[in-house]
Parts: sequence; structure tokens; C-alpha cells
Amino acid sequence: MQVSDSSSRILAGLLEARTGQQLTMSRRWRIETALSSLLRARGLSTLDELIAILVMGREPALAGQVVEALLNNETYFFRDRGPFDLLAADVLPLLAQRRQSARRLRIWSAGCSTGQEAYSLAMLFADDPMKWAGWTIDILATDVSTAAIDRARSGTYTQFEVQRGLGIQQMIRWFEEGDDGWRAAEALRRTVRFQVHNVLEMPPHPGGFDIVLCRNVLLYLSAEKRAMAFDRLASAMAPDGWLMLGAGETVIGQTRRLTADTARRGLYCLADDKQPPARAVARGG
Repeated sequence: MQVSDSSSRILAGLLEARTGQQLTMSRRWRIETALSSLLRARGLSTLDELIAILVMGREPALAGQVVEALLNNETYFFRDRGPFDLLAADVLPLLAQRRQSARRLRIWSAGCSTGQEAYSLAMLFADDPMKWAGWTIDILATDVSTAAIDRARSGTYTQFEVQRGLGIQQMIRWFEEGDDGWRAAEALRRTVRFQVHNVLEMPPHPGGFDIVLCRNVLLYLSAEKRAMAFDRLASAMAPDGWLMLGAGETVIGQTRRLTADTARRGLYCLADDKQPPARAVARGG
């Protein structure tokens, strides 16, 4: 199926208008694969036929379906394991000390896709119940995709999805196999709240999050939109909180509101944080 330049431009404009994400030339190879199911469902043979229906504007819901199909929802449990090890061994023990009086943590997984990142976070706490007994752990997971959030909220995954990043023991402990797949245990689902949200919008709880994860999301934004997103993310962080980005992302040269935590690779703090730099917590038992 050939994708004409005009069709590509229309789709790219639609995606950016609805989500802020760019469909750059390097990503346009995805168009054919992403929209093939939608074309089959409608009995269409070419992408130009789909574009013609979009342009006529007689089916408002179709634009949303196209955008949902074009979004990249790639994710898996404990993706790039290192960041989760850093949280478990260093960041969470430090926050346990800092928040001992309130005994509450707020974490925001922005761009959570189908929820694996959020449930991975929930497992970090559930695997150490004695340490977090009596604490309120509030994990908010958001994504611009309504379809992804619906799937995440169900907590149900295919055999392939549940095996990506999870060992056998974790699968057996935290997931139950049913007729429609593997469903996350109620203990995990209770910890996580899901909602549709665009990272370019105002944050759900300004200034309230101890940890904000926004991994592999900003790669798809223009420089202008990325600066806006950093402003929103910074506004969401507690004064001594952290932002975690993906391995290929950085705040350097992107924003003045955030700065790298030199002791913790991949983590960023508020640049105007008046508190002294945190000392690393000793690793191990």
C-alpha cells in the first residue's frame, strides 16, 4: 500500500493537532502497518480512500480512531530494568526517610501506555509489604490514548505481554490466568489510578508528586512542545521530587526548570530547589 506525501502530511497534521506528537519522516513507515486494521474493518483498499473520508468530516469519530492507531504504545514490564533497580535501591529508601511523618508517596507515570510501567511500580511496593505497611502509595498513570488507558485499567494482558519483563515467580504471584488473558492481582490494581491526560496539559496534581516518570514520550514532540511538556512536568513535582526520563532523553538544553541529578543517572530535579543535594542511600540490605 503506497502512502502519498499528501496523505502523510494530513495524518501528521491530525496527530500533532490532537496529541502534540510529531509524525516525522523517520516514523512515517509506521503508517501502513498502524492503519491496516482500520482499512480492513472499513473495507477500504487504499489509504487515500480513508483520507478522503477524513477530509469530508462526516464521521467525527474516525479521526479519533486514526489517531489512536497512529500512537506508539510500545511498552513492557520493568522496561530497561536499570531505572526500576535505581528506584528500589536508592530513591524509594530515601523518600521513605523524607516522608516518614506523612507516610504517603505520590507517583505519576505520564505516558503510561497500556499500564505495564505503572504496575511495575506497584510491584516494587507490593514486594516489600513490611517496609510500606501503613503507608498510602498513590500511583497515577496517564496517557493521551483512551484505548490504552482502557486496557491498562482492566489490568489484563496476553501471554506474550505478561512474559515481557516478568519472571515466572512474578507472573504467578501477581497475575492470575483467565479466559481472556492474565489479569493483575487486585492488590496491584488498587494501588494504581488510570486516567486520560496529555502531558502538554496542566498536571493532575501540581506540586504534589514525589516521582514523575515520563519515559520515551518527549522524543515524539517538537522542541517547542517539549519545552512546554518540561514546564508541565516540573510544575507537577514536589520541591524535592524527581523526574525520570527515558535513556535517550535529557533536560539539558531543553529547559531551565530542571537539572540533572549527578548522583542518579536518568533522574532530574527542580533547578530552583533550595534544599541541599540528597546524599545517596547505601545500597544493599
